[in-house]
Amino acid sequence: MTQSGRNRIALRGRVRHRNDISRDDMAQDYETEYNNRARVPEHPALIAGWQADAAAYRSEAVCELGVSYGESPRQYYDLFKPEAVQGNAIVLFIHGGYWQALDPSFFSHMARGLNRRGVPVAIAGYDLCPQVEVGHIVWEMQQAAAALWRHYRLPVVAAGHSAGGQLSACLLATDWKNVDSDLPEHLVHAAYGISGLYNLKPLTETSLNRALGLTMEEAERESPLFWPAPSGLLMDAVVGGAESDEYLKQSRRITDVWDLGGVRTRYEEIDGANHFTVLATLPDPESAMCRRLAELAGA
Repeated sequence: MTQSGRNRIALRGRVRHRNDISRDDMAQDYETEYNNRARVPEHPALIAGWQADAAAYRSEAVCELGVSYGESPRQYYDLFKPEAVQGNAIVLFIHGGYWQALDPSFFSHMARGLNRRGVPVAIAGYDLCPQVEVGHIVWEMQQAAAALWRHYRLPVVAAGHSAGGQLSACLLATDWKNVDSDLPEHLVHAAYGISGLYNLKPLTETSLNRALGLTMEEAERESPLFWPAPSGLLMDAVVGGAESDEYLKQSRRITDVWDLGGVRTRYEEIDGANHFTVLATLPDPESAMCRRLAELAGA
């Protein structure tokens, strides 16, 4: 697998566990903290609602569906276009699903509000674990962002939910000259993570890792928290106020650490929102979330 374009730093010591509980208890704690579907029993209806709303928006939107950026059938994006472009960037929305579920067809409606504010939106697909590794998915998203730049010559705002938050932060921290010398240094100038995962180490101690197959070293390597901070760029980390302590900590931590590294960061909790309902206002052009993303895209 091509490794170019991903920043690396050395491991910074062993993972420390709480002194007052055993390793097995910690693993069980992580299992509970990261099992969003168990935490939100109504998630099947919420996901079905995404699928229905997405299909409805595709039926009315000006869009190009299934635009390939690579050789795999899942390496494509759907582009949704505003009637009149008001911004100066494209928003690349990256879906979640713990790198092992879902596809762009569940999220077409996430473009609706931004389109109405004059912002074009590409919703990207990618191959899933365990067929590929998380690091390969990072590389795929770099290729998707590069394809958008080459086609439209516009910078990209990377926005993503859950696993998509990790991928968005990775795009912000990518050294684009290492991906390809013809790409601009700041191809992605801003990232907007929604309930993102920025430190993958805890996942190695959960059942999620059966599909991810991460070693501790690989988990650190693919965690944007441990990449060199993209100084001077912008990173928002938004999380639902009703999410687990680990998810709240993930978003606080990336903004704290990257702020010290010179990134212009912003942390926000959405009152009462869980891991699924945190996306509820993005399709609304008048919502704070949509307005902020449009602002990052220059609209």
